[in-house]
Amino acid sequence: MAALLCLRRRAALTGVAPRLATAARQGALDCGNGDGNSPWGQLPPFTPLDAAAAAARAISVGGEGGAGASATAIRRVRRCCPHLPTSVVHKLFRLRKVKKNVVTAEQHRLRRVSAKDQLMPGDILFLPVHPKESSVAEKTKKFDNRNGIDFLRSLEIYKDEAIIVINKPPGMPVQGGTGIKNSIDVLASMFEENSSEAPRLVHRLDRDCSGVLVLGRNQRSTTMLHATFREKTADALADGTQHVLQRKYLALVIGTPRHPKGLLSAPLAKVLLQDGKSERLTVRASSNAAPVQDALTEYRVIEYCPHGYTWLELFPRTGRKHQLRVHCAEVLGTPIVGDYKYGRQAHQNWMPLPLPRTINEELLRKRKLPFGLVGGGSIAEEQPQLHLHCKQMVLPDISMAVHRLQSDVDPDLSDFEKLNFVAPLPLHMRLSWEILKSVET
Repeated sequence: MAALLCLRRRAALTGVAPRLATAARQGALDCGNGDGNSPWGQLPPFTPLDAAAAAARAISVGGEGGAGASATAIRRVRRCCPHLPTSVVHKLFRLRKVKKNVVTAEQHRLRRVSAKDQLMPGDILFLPVHPKESSVAEKTKKFDNRNGIDFLRSLEIYKDEAIIVINKPPGMPVQGGTGIKNSIDVLASMFEENSSEAPRLVHRLDRDCSGVLVLGRNQRSTTMLHATFREKTADALADGTQHVLQRKYLALVIGTPRHPKGLLSAPLAKVLLQDGKSERLTVRASSNAAPVQDALTEYRVIEYCPHGYTWLELFPRTGRKHQLRVHCAEVLGTPIVGDYKYGRQAHQNWMPLPLPRTINEELLRKRKLPFGLVGGGSIAEEQPQLHLHCKQMVLPDISMAVHRLQSDVDPDLSDFEKLNFVAPLPLHMRLSWEILKSVET
């Protein structure tokens, strides 16, 4: 046992990645599962050196940056296991299947870790050698609908060696979960041909939200994109500026803001509903009762419409969950059309507008999309879909950054060109736009 511990410490200091091992081969390890038969995969010892993350920070501030000194457990698993879909990684942590080595005296044991636990240099994570990734693979294999595959690939807006940008349709989940058969995460491999690696998620859009969604094509670009999205929020909270990453959303809201433009600064806190099985976010000042996250949103009115509707442009400076939906509903007092979670009261007396005779008939024919998506749900229907769309995103040229990192020991990361992506509106929002224009005239 002493020799085994010595080898592990030496591997942690030198950064040598040990081969995958199992509890069956390492009988001295106590996996803590009670039966001693479940195999556990061993990841390489954690080292804080991360050139890709350091490069992303350098791009964000327009110069040189240092690598982060720590990382969370979930980021470590994603980095070492790029073949695992994000939904599977989250499920492993949710089921407490990820463990970390703990050395005390002459004993070596494994302890469960949470997704946000910070790692120290030399920490070794363990997870099941055969997590339930086969179910994901089976879903992908069974998905042989030619029309569906063609539809997925038709979503591509941009593609290079490092990233894929798509226009996510409304109603399609980004990640898998209970009752979800198809998601971007599960079907990501459909965007690639003859590749052993599936594109990886780097940020999220709500299931009913649509628009620009970016995926990394390899581990290095994915790491840089993750860091870029993190730096967006950090920079906004530090000085209110947006150095690199910029996003613009289009939303149709019920009501009219008091001012035509402004900056919303309202912290968000998580609230559990009565059954304890669901949650929602709300605006709440800092307190010891519940943790809050600062959130900044810039908005601008672009069109006042009849019957009390307003088209808004929203610019999220921070990237909090449901940030735009909560800020519109609780701060502006104008919930987004179709947002029943944060605008239920406004929808209780919902009166759909009549469909004008002059409406574009081609839009009405395009009602059905693959995967059970519905192309309708405009303000002419009793149950409208969410009218929130990520219309535009500006990103640094990640592909150029990867090339410079590979070819130069000390690359200049201050002069990257920006890539500008624009996603067309989904059918139901285009239909609502035409209806409101018709009513106005």
